[in-house]
Amino acid sequence: MNLTLKRMLRLNAGLLLYGPGIVMTMKANLGYAPWEVFHSGVGMVLGLSIGTVSILTGACIVVFSALLGEKIGLGTLLNMILIGVSTDLVLRLDLIPVQTLLPMQLLLMLAGLLTIAFSAFLYIGSGYGAGPRDSLMVALIRRTGFSAGLCRFLIEGSAVLSGFLLGGPVGLGTVLAAFGAGVCIQIVFQLMRFDAAKIRQESLDVTLKQWFGRRQTLKKRLGEE
Repeated sequence: MNLTLKRMLRLNAGLLLYGPGIVMTMKANLGYAPWEVFHSGVGMVLGLSIGTVSILTGACIVVFSALLGEKIGLGTLLNMILIGVSTDLVLRLDLIPVQTLLPMQLLLMLAGLLTIAFSAFLYIGSGYGAGPRDSLMVALIRRTGFSAGLCRFLIEGSAVLSGFLLGGPVGLGTVLAAFGAGVCIQIVFQLMRFDAAKIRQESLDVTLKQWFGRRQTLKKRLGEE
């Protein structure tokens, strides 16, 4: 199989899997994860679905990150769209029941965080660029000199506070997601023997140049034949 096709399949599989992971954390009924608190709050005010708000938020973050000088990749744009679409689709199908017993709530929350971590392993490994929120974190690190942990805390803390003021559900699950997401990512990355730092993320202009370059080469070969 063509390497580009493999990377695209990996990217899209990871992004589409992210939605079910998000819905699992929501259906755990312990309070939403930080960004879902914000998406839910804004959605209730504007009358929009969580997935739609996620897409709109991602678009705003992409523009802001680009203005701060961060490079945008194909994965950044698809991340912005596909995760929101996948989340709305899984919510509409209503295949994951809401949990009310604490053991099942905790289990579903863990399953959701592990699913999100595995999806991150897939799409980050494709090398097509970081997601919008990760790009914003990197931009803040460059601009402020703060640590990655502090920048992530400031971003997600602002999302939780804004979402809570707008009516988004905050609870134990919000805390578990905020602190447990990193732990689950570490577990999955170690199990898959994956080092994200070794992946060279490709910007959109490089991806397009490569694609058009291959297309021109193919045309020349066909012309010669």
